[in-house]
Amino acid sequence: MKPRSVADLKIGEKGIIQLFKDELMSLKLLEMGCLPGCEVKMSCVAPFGDPVCIRVSGYSLSLRREEASTILIK
Repeated sequence: MKPRSVADLKIGEKGIIQLFKDELMSLKLLEMGCLPGCEVKMSCVAPFGDPVCIRVSGYSLSLRREEASTILIK
């Protein structure tokens, strides 16, 4: 079974951040509050599917779908 990422979530779905696929991107995401063990919720998706808006650590964060796909969840 393929691991799920934040990019796989549908609007309103939640997941728990497990780990990151990209080391460089993970530093940026950690600085923005995307910490392993934190709950993340898909808030909205732009009309053409990119970017996406997630709720994490009490605030909204807009990410490109490619960036969201590096955040693996359980």
